[in-house]
Amino acid sequence: MRSLRFTLAYDGTPFVGWQRQAAGTSIQGLLEAILSDIDGDAVEVAGAGRTDAGVHALAQVASARVKTPLDAATLRRALNARLPDEVRVLDLQDAADDFHARFSARGKHYRYLMATGAFLSPFASRQVWHLPGTLDLAAMSTALSGLVGTHDFAAFQSTGTAVAHAVRTITRATIADVTGCPPAPLGGDVAPGGVLVALDLEADGFLRHMVRAIAGTVAEVGAGRRPAALGDLISSKNRASAGPTAPAHGLWLVRVLY
Repeated sequence: MRSLRFTLAYDGTPFVGWQRQAAGTSIQGLLEAILSDIDGDAVEVAGAGRTDAGVHALAQVASARVKTPLDAATLRRALNARLPDEVRVLDLQDAADDFHARFSARGKHYRYLMATGAFLSPFASRQVWHLPGTLDLAAMSTALSGLVGTHDFAAFQSTGTAVAHAVRTITRATIADVTGCPPAPLGGDVAPGGVLVALDLEADGFLRHMVRAIAGTVAEVGAGRRPAALGDLISSKNRASAGPTAPAHGLWLVRVLY
């Protein structure tokens, strides 16, 4: 048996998410089916993050133990030949026996994309949250700065989530106007007459829907419907006090930190 480390990119639009589900197609399920067929035995694939339905990834990391003698480059070609066009294995390497995509990770970097303007390019409609009107990026930046550090983020956690605690450490929380230089894989004029905004969060871990709840909250700040100081909101530990959960299609897993 040998351990493998995969780096994948995918458009999450047609999938039920990373994690295998009772119904619907998942990225994990696709990989496991192909690898099990190649290996001749059941193969379990672990992902660094369980991205939800509609969420995209630029560099998701996965791991698996297999017995196939195929070298990594040949196996990568075999996987890409059988995976749907929306999923690609960017890199595949042999890894240390104790490597685990989830448990070996030190943190993750997520990006949330939103755009203002009267309308959104049809080519960005599955990757960007459209917010007609204007956004005060300075106020949004102030709000985000209050999230940096170690806090109990229960106010940004989906209700009913089963975790031991909601304490996480955010090391980066920034917002930037990226109009004219949209992040990959977007290109062209994403929001004619508006601005394309990238919200970047990096932390040692994230709660379920945490990034989307933060995006929904700071969007309200940017629209002037909520004050930029979020200290009382964090202290409340009350999900109902925060903003809406932003749509899944604007969320991207950028990289996993090891």
